[in-house]
Amino acid sequence: MPDRVAILVPCRNEETTVADVIKGFRAAISDCTVYVYDNNSTDRTAEVASEAGAIVRAEKLPGKGNVVRRMFSDIDADIYIMVDGDATYDASIAPEMVTLIQRDNLDMVVATRLEDEKSDAYRMGHRAGNKTLTGFVGWLFGHRFTDILSGYRAFSRRFVKSFPAIATGFEIETELTIHALEMRMPVDEIQATYQSRPEGSTSKLNTWRDGMRIMTTIIFLFKEVRPFKFFGSIFLALVTLSLILAYPLLATFIETGLVPRLPTAILTTGVMVLAFIALVCGLILDSVCRGRRETKRMYYLAHPGP
Repeated sequence: MPDRVAILVPCRNEETTVADVIKGFRAAISDCTVYVYDNNSTDRTAEVASEAGAIVRAEKLPGKGNVVRRMFSDIDADIYIMVDGDATYDASIAPEMVTLIQRDNLDMVVATRLEDEKSDAYRMGHRAGNKTLTGFVGWLFGHRFTDILSGYRAFSRRFVKSFPAIATGFEIETELTIHALEMRMPVDEIQATYQSRPEGSTSKLNTWRDGMRIMTTIIFLFKEVRPFKFFGSIFLALVTLSLILAYPLLATFIETGLVPRLPTAILTTGVMVLAFIALVCGLILDSVCRGRRETKRMYYLAHPGP
């Protein structure tokens, strides 16, 4: 392969699987460089990775998002492949992901996980949560992905070097997805077999806690990326509430010429004022967001394509 490929493996306590991941990708892409970033492991993850032939570095700030941000800023390559260190993803499709990036001039290829009902690798709760969050992102930002939480992805250099990387934990995959949607980057998906964790390997993902963090990230990014729609929905909700409160007051006023419930009238007026404040905030922030998007676009174009 003419381009230099870097395999990025964020790890925490994966001594039982990280060597298999390294060997699998070195066998699939012979001239790749494997980087393992150890995130405060309490076992022999770093030693095992080094013995398996990887370049091992450390990131002390806890959380996968912090590790990915460090990897993206430190490593210089033409094509990047990010994969978890738990040996659940199929390394043999990596050359096809690289080929897609090169042939179609793409910025990101996501390996969507094949669902196997007979396997416990993709637990029912995780599967349902992934579908819910993927559908929510599609509704807000556009339906271009079927698995927004996959940890197995290939990137171009211009994607990696223009990605802001704000997330700190497992919500990093969501931020990667929304960044691609916001910038309207050329992307694609490829199916990958999702395997069970080997015995002795445990998941660091907490279904409910991390699910709520991901949902919060989606809403936060919606506010940042689509401020007019976000504050516009608040405007419509407040206007509706104000009109509901005002209707009986207006009916009474037409019949009697009096406004007997003064506190309700004051509340109605206050809610309507808040509604228009939200609308003005949305209009102003939408202009600011457009300027930020143009700046990010120009910085993205400053880097060569794949």
